Amino acid sequence: MAFDDGIGVNERTTRIALYQATTGIDPAANAESIVDAIGKASAGGARMLFTPEMSGLLDRDRSRAKGHIVRESDDPVLHRVRDAAKEHGIWVALGSLAVEREDGKWANRSLLIDADGQVAARYDKIHMFDVDLATGESWRESNAYVAGDRVVTVQSPLGRLGLAICYDLRFPALFEALGNERCDAIALPAAFTVPTGKAHWETLIRARAIEASAYMIATAQVGTHEDGRQTYGHSLVVDPWGEVLLDMGEVSGVGFADIDPGRIEEVRRQLPSLANRRKIPNSQP
Repeated sequence: MAFDDGIGVNERTTRIALYQATTGIDPAANAESIVDAIGKASAGGARMLFTPEMSGLLDRDRSRAKGHIVRESDDPVLHRVRDAAKEHGIWVALGSLAVEREDGKWANRSLLIDADGQVAARYDKIHMFDVDLATGESWRESNAYVAGDRVVTVQSPLGRLGLAICYDLRFPALFEALGNERCDAIALPAAFTVPTGKAHWETLIRARAIEASAYMIATAQVGTHEDGRQTYGHSLVVDPWGEVLLDMGEVSGVGFADIDPGRIEEVRRQLPSLANRRKIPNSQP
């Protein structure tokens, strides 16, 4: 399904596309879906496409998934996406892939691909999703993945873009760091569970946009997946004032939004919280 496939509202805006996916356990099929989304994004006038967390493989059976998790240089999904980005002349924020690190451990890695098909930036998810929910769901991301240890920002068609992934959303210190870098937009690919999505997703996305005075581009997994999990959907684009520009609901597909750099400048003039920010001293014993 496509959401609003018209061209940008005026010359100063930059059109982006979001691919809300129901990723499965077959990387080849997932790659084909992403390539199709890249074509739709390009046809709709987007300069960038954003995909969800674990776009290449979503499989809670780690024994089965292990055979598909390889080094970044060998990842077939990444190769397909790089080729398609170059073919269509579009940037792709590949939400994340499960990749094997040099030490043999795994990373949950976001990759930004430029319009020439080159990797412009990499970010390894810092905060691991280790929780026991009231519904009985239990998740231990740290049992398989190694946390990243650095904040990543990069120049893009949207200006300075900050990178974060899913559970990172709950940790204000990361977004304070991205705000200090004066990011114009922040990408947050995700695979939120249904209970946590209903409770907190939109509230946190809007809060982070307001705190950073930046656009939040939050691309989500949605629906019932082949591995049995259910994800919340509702991919969002939120402007620096906290207004929701796009909510993709609970169906998969490609959606579009127009990013206006003038809106960032306007909000930062009107409410200069980044300029007024002060370091908070430690409490006294």
